[in-house]
Amino acid sequence: MNIDGAIAVALVDYTSGMTLGTLGGSPDFDITVAAAGNTDVVRAKLRTIEMLGLPDRVEDILITLDSQYHLIRPLSAVNGRGLFLYLALAKARANLALARHHLRGIEEGLQL
Repeated sequence: MNIDGAIAVALVDYTSGMTLGTLGGSPDFDITVAAAGNTDVVRAKLRTIEMLGLPDRVEDILITLDSQYHLIRPLSAVNGRGLFLYLALAKARANLALARHHLRGIEEGLQL
């Protein structure tokens, strides 16, 4: 939540849609509902990459709304498979490049 513009963040299991942990949110933004809904986005993208036979992995997925950025970062460590970080940012206060950098650092520091 120290990332400029952060509204909420979650660690999510995309196989079940279950949120494993959250910070932030508000009555106007339920991070649990948003995170569960975005499991479909992650599954669809991973399935598409597999169907295309691409050797790449998803580094992150950006969804841009009128007033928010939503960053989704599937975890790449072996013990993080099936999980993703989900960060919602206020567009007016966020530096997208810096937020992506911080999210990468958070992933690297996670101990699961």
